[in-house]
Amino acid sequence: MPPLGQDLIVLIAPSGGIIMVKTCLFCRVSSTEQAVEGYSLPAQKKLLEDYAQSKDFKIDKVFELSESASGHKQRKIFNEMLGYLEKNNVAVLVVEKTDRLTRNIKDAVAVNEWVEKLADRQVHFVKENFILHRESKSNEKFIWNVKVSVAQYYIDNLSEEVKKGQKEKLAQGYLPTKPPLGYKTIGEKGHRIHIIDEISKHYAVNMFSLYDSGNYSLSTLALRLYKDGLRSDSGKKVPKSRIHSYLHDPFYIGLNKWNGAVSVGKQDTFIDQYLFNRVQARLEGKNTPKISKHSFLFKGLITCKECGGTITWEIQKGTVYGHCNHYRNCSTRRWAKEGHVEDQVATCLAKFIIKNERLQEWIRKALKESHKTEQYEYVAILETLNAREKALSKRISNLYDDKVDGKITPEFYNQKYNEYDSERKLVLSQIDKTHKVDEKHYEAGATIYDISQKPVETYYKRPPENKRTLFHYMFKEMHLNEMELTYTYTDLFEKLLKAVEESNSSKVTGNPELLNKIFELGDFSDIKRNIGDLGADCSTWLPRLDSNQQPTA
Repeated sequence: MPPLGQDLIVLIAPSGGIIMVKTCLFCRVSSTEQAVEGYSLPAQKKLLEDYAQSKDFKIDKVFELSESASGHKQRKIFNEMLGYLEKNNVAVLVVEKTDRLTRNIKDAVAVNEWVEKLADRQVHFVKENFILHRESKSNEKFIWNVKVSVAQYYIDNLSEEVKKGQKEKLAQGYLPTKPPLGYKTIGEKGHRIHIIDEISKHYAVNMFSLYDSGNYSLSTLALRLYKDGLRSDSGKKVPKSRIHSYLHDPFYIGLNKWNGAVSVGKQDTFIDQYLFNRVQARLEGKNTPKISKHSFLFKGLITCKECGGTITWEIQKGTVYGHCNHYRNCSTRRWAKEGHVEDQVATCLAKFIIKNERLQEWIRKALKESHKTEQYEYVAILETLNAREKALSKRISNLYDDKVDGKITPEFYNQKYNEYDSERKLVLSQIDKTHKVDEKHYEAGATIYDISQKPVETYYKRPPENKRTLFHYMFKEMHLNEMELTYTYTDLFEKLLKAVEESNSSKVTGNPELLNKIFELGDFSDIKRNIGDLGADCSTWLPRLDSNQQPTA
């Protein structure tokens, strides 16, 4: 080998021939700006290839790295390059300049260790006209270390500026990263904001609604969304880990979560906070749906009456049975057939049958029509709350502008911000409570009321997914005591049962005069006004909107 420090390395074989020295090229572009300025990966690669050719180096492999890649990927490629040099006895590494090879002390130490192992190992820095090897002079090594430190300083400073920009973005109410499913980013660099994406919005809405039904695990939900047309950026199925991240993201309810801290955002929302909270409870609950080979009708819905453990369902000789696993020293021994339990549910539905057919049809229509009247009142309440929330958001925005312009002190800003933000959160909480008594619950009540009038014909024909949804609306708790099903109704069905019992009582069915008064009310918008004339029985079906309304459970 020629003396170290010379540019050309030529090995002479015993036969007298020249052995070409193997080399690897390492190309790195740090940003899109460099690509625009002509420092693209292909341009850098050509520069290094021309250099290797001028030195009669044999290029063994080229490693390319764009710093737009994740830090994990950058680290992986760098380590692969060092491993390849070691494993394949490559003595020369060619790079453009110091900061193209490394920008941190850790990588520089790894390069030094590789160079120091053998005397023939070299790193060529093309644009700096410098070769690093084991016998480099002390001043050359000093300059190398200085350049590494400068590169490290550049990265640290860049990181500080990025964090400062992210903090400023959050203070303005915007998330400094890609938004979740259902949103898209618009605007120029430095002024980008997130808005609702009407194309993908329905996927996000379905994602929350389907998981809230209790009929989907994360895996089955990911598969269902894929069948519905949702795709990842690479055109593949969105993994369940990403679905889980979406469902947990408070961005959907107007909050920005960044590095563990949560702040109020300015983005428009389309997911109801009550729905979001229910999904969080389901994600964190013990009965979170899990993927399994069999989808049993009552899976995760019934507990043992004696010990409180969840009933396990399995197939034995073609029949589905439910039983306690006796994890808590339970004394129950008998297994219940799924069909037998389902018959008991149908018996529950039969309790909601209205005996008088004319009254049955009138109540069905009255439920829907009276809800329309109540909706006007709820809309008025929501409009007032939403107007207040917008006013507070505007005050917070103006407050920030005054702070930037130096019109107010940081202390005064923090004081007023906390005041406005606390009130805004209270208003959002009131909006959340009002939304709990929404149209879906009333429509569900009317639909289930229809089912209850013909339980055998209607219930048994419904698919399992719809039956499970019915169970969620109907039962607050379900227990199995040996083979007997016991249960507690939800508040909605408690009221519904009470209304049915009163409607079937002799006070109503045996009072023709009262029935005639009821059927004479053809205009259902006047129902509430005439409740006083009809008595307490009908007020059970058509309750007034309380001035201090509380949501149903």
